[in-house]
Amino acid sequence: MFNSKTIIAGMAGAFALSMASEAIAATEIQWWHAMGGRNGELVNEMADGFNASQSDYKVVPVYKGNYTETMTAAIAAFRAKQQPHIVQVFEVGTATMMAAEGAVYPVYKLMEDTGTAFNQDDYLPAVVSYYTTPDNKLLSLPFNSSTPVMWYNKDALDKAGAKVPSTWAEVFDASQKLVDSGMKCGFSFGWQSWVMVENFSAWHNIPMGTKENGFAGFDTEFVFNNDDVIGTLQSIADSQEKKLFQYGGRRGESLPLFTNGECGMWMNSSAYYGSIVQQAKFTFGQTMLPLNTEVADKAQNSIIGGATLWVLQGKPAAEYKGVAQFFNYISSAEVQARWHQETGYVPITTAAYELSEKQGFYEKNPGTDTAIKQLSLNTPTPNSKGIRFGNFVQVRDVINEEMEALWAGEKTAKQAMDTAVERGNDLLRKFEKAND
Repeated sequence: MFNSKTIIAGMAGAFALSMASEAIAATEIQWWHAMGGRNGELVNEMADGFNASQSDYKVVPVYKGNYTETMTAAIAAFRAKQQPHIVQVFEVGTATMMAAEGAVYPVYKLMEDTGTAFNQDDYLPAVVSYYTTPDNKLLSLPFNSSTPVMWYNKDALDKAGAKVPSTWAEVFDASQKLVDSGMKCGFSFGWQSWVMVENFSAWHNIPMGTKENGFAGFDTEFVFNNDDVIGTLQSIADSQEKKLFQYGGRRGESLPLFTNGECGMWMNSSAYYGSIVQQAKFTFGQTMLPLNTEVADKAQNSIIGGATLWVLQGKPAAEYKGVAQFFNYISSAEVQARWHQETGYVPITTAAYELSEKQGFYEKNPGTDTAIKQLSLNTPTPNSKGIRFGNFVQVRDVINEEMEALWAGEKTAKQAMDTAVERGNDLLRKFEKAND
């Protein structure tokens, strides 16, 4: 890993060279992103490093809010002809971006048109497959990819005499022991649609929707109101009576329940690594998602979350050369290895993974390769390649609303999921109609 002197020296050099670049009017490349906090600082350092490496272009990162806000701002800016060159879009916006023909400059075409050396095979298959056309052409550049894992408080589990769970039955058993030992709750999770519907389905190799989860056509329909999903969600809801599970919010709001020592286990993105390192005052670890052995005999593979970088049309051709050069820079093993090690996002290239291994990162920090192992556990099936549903930003809101009704005791899991599927299918039909 990089030491503080290297970082400070690099930033000082980047500042000096970036000032020189401005003096000769370097071409600006606007990059809108959704990375706040420490991740936002690393994004700025990444841009500074590129700007210091050459004098023709200056990448200007601009924080535009959360994922939804950033995507909405970019769409509005494009309509007003004030779009950035690059925008970070979360994975559930993929179908919407794909449908925006004329607005998007596909990465494979960008690299071809600018004559930039580019090998798609350098990227991890589990990451790339989510963002390719049916004939395997890359549409957007993988940037911050993660997958949900189970974080656990080792000190609390040891005190309670509980082992690290690998199945849902063991999650409930460990949670009971944690509560009996004095903890406020056994487990919680965040990004609940992603973790408990999308990834639960992929992990157990069951479909979330027809048409290969939307990859094979817009005329898809949701099927996540099946007995397997419903049964698991109902068990979780019922466990609230014994304080085994506590709901803490739709995104990452439940993190403090884990880092403050209230809940002993937490299911959410591997990308919370940096935050947990800073906040947890106990020995923690991460392990693979639990398997419901009543649903499947073995785990399949998890699917990614996070976001990619999309290039927008409408800028002078010469400026896109700078975008292509920047994409090559941030895909380099050194840059990606540091991003991975600092954030918990998976390395997007094989070279970055191998460099992290060579640097001893996984040996010094056991479990930090859990996300990579999960994504690569088995060859993806049509049920576990990913999801590609139109209007899925809104669909996730629907799923969240219905799950919250379940946690509040206002609906059963069956009622909640049946309604979520019905409302979700209405949104799919609207998307399909708009993109005929």
